[in-house]
Amino acid sequence: MLPGLLDVLKRNVSRGFRDVALYETGLVFLPGEQHGTAEIPGLGALPPPEVIDSLLAGIPDQPQHLGVVMSGGDSPSGAGHDPRAYDWADALDVAGLVGSVLGVEVITRQGQHQAFHPGRTAQLLLRSGTVLGFAGELHPKVLAAMDAPARTVAVELDLDALFEAAADVIVAKPIPTYPVATQDVALVVDAGVPASELLEVLREGAGDLLEDVSLFDVYSGTGIEDGRKSLAFSMRFRAPDRTLTADEASASREAAVALAAERLGAVQRG
Repeated sequence: MLPGLLDVLKRNVSRGFRDVALYETGLVFLPGEQHGTAEIPGLGALPPPEVIDSLLAGIPDQPQHLGVVMSGGDSPSGAGHDPRAYDWADALDVAGLVGSVLGVEVITRQGQHQAFHPGRTAQLLLRSGTVLGFAGELHPKVLAAMDAPARTVAVELDLDALFEAAADVIVAKPIPTYPVATQDVALVVDAGVPASELLEVLREGAGDLLEDVSLFDVYSGTGIEDGRKSLAFSMRFRAPDRTLTADEASASREAAVALAAERLGAVQRG
């Protein structure tokens, strides 16, 4: 799907459109172990069941996908305004938005794909582990071969898998009436530990009082051992029936940190 979108992107850029964001939905064709059939049954009679099964087995899987490509800036330039160039984070935002509309949480992890830039690629998954696709910056060699703009970012998602995971009815959350308590925590872990995995452990350990947790800083360098990294998270706590005390929020945070230490060997950074 992405090669076709890149052709359309290139055509728009050639006609003077510097800032372009395009999407497309459609079927993709994924060949299975069997490609077609060795024999074509004759006309005039219904083929036996085993022949029909063989014909059906030769039809490739055809899931519905969503493809997105973005190049240039996120807004028109103007007096006193310099647009921000699209980057890999915008691709992740698109994937998260699609999941949010369907009421499905899209998990992101560091990924590898031959069409995407190493180190700027995210694998997109359901919480069950089902792979939905990839997002990030396309590989410079791919863009050069397609004569497409440098630093183009892209997303491709398996919509069939998302639709299957979506609830039949999305229930809106009630608007909270009690104030939120926010606390930050920085944890040092092995460099190979995905931030998404640590985030999930914090969410599990914090319990029901945790409303949201998000990564806001990644650091490795002076003060951090070789082969380790520091991940800083903002944690939001709220109770539906009362105003939380600072002690309650702190206890929830410490429970999360304790589970991270047990599961991933995380150490709280001073």
